[in-house]
Amino acid sequence: MANLTFYTNPMSRGRIIRWMLEETGADYDTVILDYASTMKEEPYLSINPMGKVPAIVHNGHVVTECAAICAYLADAFPEAGLAPPTTERADYYRWLFYAAGPVEQAVTNKSMNFAPNEQQQRMAGYGNYDLAVDTLEKAVSANPYIAGDSFTAADVYVGSQVGWGTQFGSLPKRDAFASYLGRIMSRDAYQRANDKDNALMPAPEPVSAD
Repeated sequence: MANLTFYTNPMSRGRIIRWMLEETGADYDTVILDYASTMKEEPYLSINPMGKVPAIVHNGHVVTECAAICAYLADAFPEAGLAPPTTERADYYRWLFYAAGPVEQAVTNKSMNFAPNEQQQRMAGYGNYDLAVDTLEKAVSANPYIAGDSFTAADVYVGSQVGWGTQFGSLPKRDAFASYLGRIMSRDAYQRANDKDNALMPAPEPVSAD
């Protein structure tokens, strides 16, 4: 058995971490959990009391939350070159956690039909949805990759957010987003991860002839 175990469901944010794991080249075991049963039961609740995926256990240490897992794996497997040198991580940390914080909150609130009023925008970390999205667009347009000229773990997370958002309509389709996705989703690790998760998807229900 590998010393790294990945807990996921192919219809979850676990796809982000599958991609990240494939980028590292590390050996890992995969445990597929079911939303209605094993994800909400022991032994998984001892790993993540939230009863949500993904999570990893590496050398006995539990890490949850996608942005945290991406950052952790980049440091745990430095030979993969997925994090900039420590003196050059300003943009790397900035945009990784911008996507995990303001963008995630803005998109979630919009999907729930909540738009903060002017007073509430002062409290909300993202201000308002349009501001959060416009800022994200500028970020992916500034350089070939989110933290500069090289692909990093931040692109795995930010790119996944942009990819899902534009696919399912929670983010607008903009040329800058499409160009960014074209650069990062052609990577071999992304293709491998996508193939592995797609193979785990449940078979479609048969269509009745009636």
